Amino acid sequence: SCSSNASTKVFFLVGFPALQDFQTLLFIVFLLFYLLILVGNAVIITVVVVDHTLHKPMYFFLLNLSVLDVLFTTTTIPKMLLMFLANAKTISFRGCFLQMYSFHGLTVTEALLLVVMAYDRYVAICNPLRYPAKMTRRVNIQLAASAWITALLIPVPVITQTSQLAYGETTRVHHCFCDHLAVVQAACSDFRADFQTFLGFSIAMTVSVVPLSLVTLSYVHIILCVLKIKSKEGRLKAFSTCSSHLLVVGTYYFSIAVAYVSYRVDIPMDIHVMSNVVFSILTPLLNPIIYTFRNMEVKSAVKKFIFLKI
Repeated sequence: SCSSNASTKVFFLVGFPALQDFQTLLFIVFLLFYLLILVGNAVIITVVVVDHTLHKPMYFFLLNLSVLDVLFTTTTIPKMLLMFLANAKTISFRGCFLQMYSFHGLTVTEALLLVVMAYDRYVAICNPLRYPAKMTRRVNIQLAASAWITALLIPVPVITQTSQLAYGETTRVHHCFCDHLAVVQAACSDFRADFQTFLGFSIAMTVSVVPLSLVTLSYVHIILCVLKIKSKEGRLKAFSTCSSHLLVVGTYYFSIAVAYVSYRVDIPMDIHVMSNVVFSILTPLLNPIIYTFRNMEVKSAVKKFIFLKI
């Protein structure tokens, strides 16, 4: 029986049907990933706050990115761990849409923070003399706050409309968490569900392509500025300040591309779900590793922090 009454409805998360015999192994693997994400990002947050040499705009935005990654994974992985350990596959109607909002809102936040970080690198390299005056503490806070607020407002209309679709008393969602498209596909079939699928996909493409275009535009200007530097050492030094951010951007959009292809290609459901889970784990897992090993200032701060603790 399909209706839009939310009071008694629950969603059943199917998870990985083909891996039912490996629930304990899945629990161990995802718990390990989650702990690595928490520890890695906690180290980045701590050293940026504690070490005064990292009190710069670039690392202020990195701090925001690490906080975001902790929140982003916490919206999905704990529920997945309960699924694997205790077979707790049901989630309430409100819980499902809260998870959906948090997941998609934080996904957009990451895209916008990467744009802000690209702008920071553009100002630092192309206008180094004006950098301290342009990237003040107040401006940094305004840029970060704009990214958070804008991103957390964008999903509200679509998710509100999706919550008003008709669902059964217990709706089977072929996913490990309440992804927008998976929930819409589980709704009682009607024109509004088809429209929500199209609308959600269109917004997802927009909030991926527009930030990527802005990041690309920033780096086109950065490359043009770096090529004007006469010394090879100067060019390498300028590029080295961007390498970590470029790797993070590449990881983020690679995981989005994998998730997108899985929606468009006829593949088994388990592989489709796993590709989306990879998207939700890969970037938060690799971000602290990339910045710890590729950025000399962060690497030095981490070593100093660990040495002092020992």
